[in-house]
Amino acid sequence: MRVLICGVDGYLGWSLAQYLVARDHDVSGCDNYSRRDWVAEMGSQSATPIGRMTERLEAFRENHGRNLMYRRGSTLDYNFLWNILREFEPEAIVHLAEQPSAPYSMIDVQHATYTQNNNIIGTLNLLYGMKEVCPEAHLVKLGTMGEYGTPNIDIPEGYFEIEYRGRKDHLPFPRQAGSWYHQSKVHDSNNVMMACRVWGLRSTDIMQGVVFGTRINEMGEDERLLSRFDFDQCFGTAINRFCSMAVIGHPLTPYGKGHQKRGFLPLRDSVQCLTIAVENPPEAGECRVFNQFEKVYDITELAWKVKRVAEKLGLSVEVRHTENPRAELEEHYYKPDHKHLLDLGYKPSHEMEAEMEIMIKDLMKYRNRILARADVLIPNVQWDGSRRKVHFLKG
Repeated sequence: MRVLICGVDGYLGWSLAQYLVARDHDVSGCDNYSRRDWVAEMGSQSATPIGRMTERLEAFRENHGRNLMYRRGSTLDYNFLWNILREFEPEAIVHLAEQPSAPYSMIDVQHATYTQNNNIIGTLNLLYGMKEVCPEAHLVKLGTMGEYGTPNIDIPEGYFEIEYRGRKDHLPFPRQAGSWYHQSKVHDSNNVMMACRVWGLRSTDIMQGVVFGTRINEMGEDERLLSRFDFDQCFGTAINRFCSMAVIGHPLTPYGKGHQKRGFLPLRDSVQCLTIAVENPPEAGECRVFNQFEKVYDITELAWKVKRVAEKLGLSVEVRHTENPRAELEEHYYKPDHKHLLDLGYKPSHEMEAEMEIMIKDLMKYRNRILARADVLIPNVQWDGSRRKVHFLKG
């Protein structure tokens, strides 16, 4: 299958390209290196060293025995997008080319409007490009479980049956975004649903949980094939940050009480699930929704898991709660469904603590890169739009 990955230079995109090629798919990609710029803006860098794209492409060819067709450009440039769709003629398009950070979107009005414009307009351009160039292609669009918020009822996979005033219907489940980033993804979901309904496009909207991990098996031992690994307050996800903290002896920092619940899955499972979606397209006109995660965890529970694994490896680790910079419920009901991918063959690959051990061992090699940017580990982006130091909590 011919698969185009928009956002191929990123954490998920680079990993997915290797996973797909190993399964004999023809993969092409585009990117404008925005993720590198955003992380640099935060004063940080990838814990794993990331080379120029020419170096990455050379390593890809040497290790996988085939080229990754690549073009540099942005989904905000419609002419660029139209031309690569015409050139590559993809059968599936995996859309990862969005600003992915809730904290980044909450810094100020400029970052909020940038996030909304980048994500919403980029997706609209892609939908129009598909309609005009490759209407039979399958769009695999990366959303987020954060679109749903934390409702006090079970969360279905995208849609639910509702009865109101004696009438029933099958409708999209209400979204309750908690950041301008998540709100941009809600708008994306609505726009993708409309395009499928009105133009007959086909799409899988992936409501993905929080991803963690340093590698997939297909990367082998060539350091040039590693994906990026961010640990700063905006682009480092919870487990990735905790493992980075453990490696340099920094306290692990659950926010507030730390009883927020979220769905998590390792990087290797994320690419497995995305590939399952690619290889099992929906019918024309269908916009299906998959909730993509392995299991739901309490954030403090995860911090203690990292502590146990790190201490087994000889590291001294402390868990210290910090003030919560976000506007979110810290104790809440959370029970999302995730049946569709399991029905299509998804099999969780690793026990979580085993994956954490792989991560910490990998990160030990790059300890100095994390130490050099250790000041970015503690958040100062507040959901009220201010920037101030976050303090550790007593007790």
